[in-house]
Amino acid sequence: MITAPNEKNRPLFAAKDIKDFYLGHCPKIFPQDTSPFAAAASLMKTMAGPKYDGKYLHKLLREKLGDARLSQTLTNVVIPTFDIKQLQPKIFSTYELKINPWKDALLSDICIGTSAAPTYLPAHYFKTEDSNGVAKEFHLIDGAVAANDPALVAVSEMTKEIVRRAPKYFPIKPTDYSKFVVISLGTGSAKSEGKYHANLAAKRGVLGSLTSEHSTPLVDIFMQASSDMVDFHIAGFFQALHSEDSYLRIQDDTLSQQMSTVGIATKENLENIVKVGQELLKKPVSRVNLENGQFEPAGTVTNEDALIRLAQVLSKEKRLRDMTSPLGKHQLAGHRTTDPSS
Repeated sequence: MITAPNEKNRPLFAAKDIKDFYLGHCPKIFPQDTSPFAAAASLMKTMAGPKYDGKYLHKLLREKLGDARLSQTLTNVVIPTFDIKQLQPKIFSTYELKINPWKDALLSDICIGTSAAPTYLPAHYFKTEDSNGVAKEFHLIDGAVAANDPALVAVSEMTKEIVRRAPKYFPIKPTDYSKFVVISLGTGSAKSEGKYHANLAAKRGVLGSLTSEHSTPLVDIFMQASSDMVDFHIAGFFQALHSEDSYLRIQDDTLSQQMSTVGIATKENLENIVKVGQELLKKPVSRVNLENGQFEPAGTVTNEDALIRLAQVLSKEKRLRDMTSPLGKHQLAGHRTTDPSS
């Protein structure tokens, strides 16, 4: 949303617009069934196919993003998806377009694919063509099944770009991670609630693993495992480099089950989620305890203050890069200078 161009080649949305956009459209993307038989109807729908048809979301993305393609984003982006036909992650990265131009898909197709959460929204199929006119097929679902926390994917793409000797990163070396700044924004979880127990899981079959008490246990477990492994890896890495202040992970793992469940788009629940986000800014920066996986305060600096500090660091770095890049100031005017790993 904030990297897609409008007709004036400026961001389609500002960051401040995202909350109102979500509050306005979320109830239409995830329509709520308020009938007395809602629970039974939801279970039957989940057994027969995705819980939501995705038609409103697809229409909205087509309207907002139009014919814009990956190559037209205003800054570099790295968007993970998962191809269920090839059974492997498919990463859409602006850094790779020179090597794989056939990945220059419509942003709307990429967004529909990466948002297709299993059991909630339908998988998405589309095609592109390479330079020889050979069709390339994509059978995509939510990238979160492979990278629920995409920070490591961004770091990897940044590393490959440095290996390719991109002029604007000289003289940084590919393994010089002390030069990296990573801001990772989580979407919250109910991890601390401890809602799954071995004695109950031991009695579940396929159906019970896919749907239980308004949640999907199997999906929740895989998603949380994916996210935590990334955080363990990056946090441990920056700690080893004594560069903890260069990695900021903002996450709340104390959400209630209702707030953490995809698709509960009631007015009350959405307002509660907004409140959690506002309160999270005022909480101290927390880091994952590598022993128990819990987020624990790392001092008195708040998330809000940490974000402001890192924004200043990145702004200064961009100005320096613009002035010293071999590409020159005028060429940089139309060149991406913001990194996804930042």
